[in-house]
Amino acid sequence: MAATRLKIFISSVQNEFETVRRDLKAFLLGEPTLSLFVEDVFLFEELPAADQQVSQVYLSEVERCDIYLGIFGYDYGSEDARGVSPTEHEYNCATSHKKTRLIYIWGADEDRRARKMKKLIQRASGDLIRRRVADFSALNSEVYRSIVHYLRLHKTLPVPPFDTAPCDGATLADVSSARLERFAETARRKRDYMVEQGASPRSVLTHLNLLAGSHPTNTAILLFGSDPQRFHRPAETKCVSCYGMEYIRPFASQHVYTGDLFQQLEQARDFVLSKINRSVGTRAASNTAPSSYELPEEAVSEAIINALAHRDYYSNASVEVRLFADRLEVWNPGSLPATLTIEDLSRDHPSVPNNPLIAEPLFLSGYIEKAGSGTQRMIKVCLAANLPAPTFEQRQGSFIVTLWRDWLTDDVLATLNLNERQLKAIAFLKLHGRITTREYREATGASERTASRDLSAMEKLGLLDRVGATGRSAHYVISTKPAKNAPNPP
Repeated sequence: MAATRLKIFISSVQNEFETVRRDLKAFLLGEPTLSLFVEDVFLFEELPAADQQVSQVYLSEVERCDIYLGIFGYDYGSEDARGVSPTEHEYNCATSHKKTRLIYIWGADEDRRARKMKKLIQRASGDLIRRRVADFSALNSEVYRSIVHYLRLHKTLPVPPFDTAPCDGATLADVSSARLERFAETARRKRDYMVEQGASPRSVLTHLNLLAGSHPTNTAILLFGSDPQRFHRPAETKCVSCYGMEYIRPFASQHVYTGDLFQQLEQARDFVLSKINRSVGTRAASNTAPSSYELPEEAVSEAIINALAHRDYYSNASVEVRLFADRLEVWNPGSLPATLTIEDLSRDHPSVPNNPLIAEPLFLSGYIEKAGSGTQRMIKVCLAANLPAPTFEQRQGSFIVTLWRDWLTDDVLATLNLNERQLKAIAFLKLHGRITTREYREATGASERTASRDLSAMEKLGLLDRVGATGRSAHYVISTKPAKNAPNPP
């Protein structure tokens, strides 16, 4: 570890990058590798109000920093009596004190860029290498790569992060040019990816920061390798469908999916969707009948994407997708970044990916949308489907996302004061999807009169819906909408 941990100064027009600055600080202090080496990240707006009037404060912080990190956007910023903005003053101070300067040019619309900002960028271009970024995901990736390079250059990072390290024994011949070409075409269409059609594999990998010298990195092989498991055996996804609500053998079905991460994502998602219920609507609005799954497809995909993107790839454990009668669990080897809590995941929070160079291509190809919003989208689509919000937990060295297949979770059932017979019936329904009065009697040992009374009571509570009036076809199913009168509805 470095004898002296790094102080980083973030410079930009504050109003233009208010959220970006705050989220970038959280990333630098929370990313597992960088957090070991970064001591402090200075943002001028976090100074006490009494200090805000002292114009020399931020320049003294530039003098104290180890790395000046400049984000140059479209605005130049407010000007002093000499017509110079704080951003330019900060850059000049970093230059005169010979600080390491990392410059990121935000956006590509030069017609929008202020004249003085263009001149500042031209000056910076003559002094040092700078990188262009189009969004926060790209900024995260570029900053991460730059600081890892700085740490390795100063010999303070003996073991590089997994996603930046060269893949031992791999060459460019182990990268599939066809997969890279498909990725580049998709990224151009979805994200205006700035790589020309027909670009060589080396060119695309260089643009993504996925080459270590002339060797592909671990990330390059995981995303675009012809045979990723030849180099990283645990980089696979295990999918299991259980008969009931416990993880007990024998399983109903089990598959281990290999290949690149894009393939694993598609295969694991299809595994889940093929095992859960799917309803088909009517053709009232179009010639195609709408269909929906009991678990929102977007939430299933998001849970699996998060696991593949953020897992600890130095772990020998695999991503596991476990489907039970009442829930879906996605197990991701690893833990939340130090700057995030479980509670943060349900509200706006900065993106702190464990593997930024894996997350960036997933964003470019459209699998990840706005950085840091994945858990909130899972919550939103589950609630819209009348399901409980997903639960997030850290257990047994893994981060676990749970999606509930119906709203009658254990926590809800505990508030309903149901008798043992009724609880057995709920468990039966979760396994079989429906229950008749006769099946209720056989499962609980109740008399016909007691069975009818118990089922009617649950129907009145809004827990069950009766299908069919009388006869052998009459049965009950779990209500698709939470009971309004039930305590603590999700």
